Amino acid sequence: MVPITHYLILSGILFAIGTAGVFLRRNVITLLLSVEVMLNAVNLSFVAFGRQFGTVDGQIITFFVMTVAAAEAAVGLAIVIALFRHRESLSPEAFTNLKW
Repeated sequence: MVPITHYLILSGILFAIGTAGVFLRRNVITLLLSVEVMLNAVNLSFVAFGRQFGTVDGQIITFFVMTVAAAEAAVGLAIVIALFRHRESLSPEAFTNLKW
């Protein structure tokens, strides 16, 4: 059986990769994907703690988070497509002034 520390270390690494992607990348789609990686890191922690304590609570919370993440991705991509059609750029700096 794999100890919980391995899962938590992997979760921390995934969260750090997602955070680095949010702060270092200059593309809106990459920012959305980085947020998704961060959410998956949190999901991994929930499942690991649920397995450690012998409950299914972590898995249930993970399903709720995945549902919200799917809705967030759909709405986020729709907004990105609408902004790209207007500004023809995916750089976050192009969207700082939202007056059209």
